[in-house]
Amino acid sequence: MTSQILIPQQFAVDAFIALVRANATATRGLSAELVEEHGLTINDFEALLRLSRAEDGRMRRIDLSRAILLTPSGVTRMLEGLERAGLVAKATCASDARVTYAVLTPAGKKKLKEASRSHVASIKALFGTHYSDEELETLARLLSRLDTETDDDEDCQAE
Repeated sequence: MTSQILIPQQFAVDAFIALVRANATATRGLSAELVEEHGLTINDFEALLRLSRAEDGRMRRIDLSRAILLTPSGVTRMLEGLERAGLVAKATCASDARVTYAVLTPAGKKKLKEASRSHVASIKALFGTHYSDEELETLARLLSRLDTETDDDEDCQAE
């Protein structure tokens, strides 16, 4: 008799555990490098990256929180640090003062460009060590199915 407890959907559980462990391992190493080399957390980097890819380099703060999977208060704290560093600016909506935007500044673009070089090299080294390009393409496609991010941007112009 085996000592392993069999549960329904064992492959799903095993996949989930592997995903969580891989995420923790990758995030820990990549985050430490970003902080040491560029003074950015992995969330800071992702926020700058998301803003750089957004139309006009700006996003509503609530949309940014959804995109990087932080609470609204967590995004506020993170953005306060990025604002103090001059990497992000705050803008309000001309038609609704309750809506605020995070806007990537020129200094933020520069910092992102600098950090991207080493961060992307580290990502390539980490994944390239373990996976072929074909496997990475498959992995990205499979994991993207779990992404439930929505884009429900309202029509509002920043001031």
